[in-house]
Amino acid sequence: MNGWIFNASPLILLGKIRQLDLLEALSPAFRIPRAVVVEIGAGPPHDPTGNWLRQPSLADHIVDVPPAPSYLAQWDLGAGETAVLSLALADHGSTVILDDLAARKFAMTFDLPLLGTLGLLIRAKHSGLIMRIEQQIERLQSAGANLAPTVIARALELAGETN
Repeated sequence: MNGWIFNASPLILLGKIRQLDLLEALSPAFRIPRAVVVEIGAGPPHDPTGNWLRQPSLADHIVDVPPAPSYLAQWDLGAGETAVLSLALADHGSTVILDDLAARKFAMTFDLPLLGTLGLLIRAKHSGLIMRIEQQIERLQSAGANLAPTVIARALELAGETN
């Protein structure tokens, strides 16, 4: 099937900055493992991402995942990260969308296509869906995202927003 497979943190961050509509615009075939939905559902009752996930139109995007291979289970990642990576291993060519450092290391080790929240925003800018990622980064930081200055500088450079 390919497409994008989302972990909780990018969804939560995009929800906090009201940019969840970018998902279908950038990757209509996106999937969200059920474990990720459960993780987000355990959050605050009025969380924008939790509310978004309850839309009937998203039912086809929420998927069950094959059991994790033993070599993935040994990485001792969270349930959401494990589900995302397990699905990507079963469906070669899918891109994992996650921010968790240990999960990103696994994805790189096993050569899985990978994007984080900032990478998704860069793609949205290059697709003309947002004007500037600098404003989105500021909104992410206001929402509690912990972004290193070097990561921000690199994202702005890739987006063509350096001075």
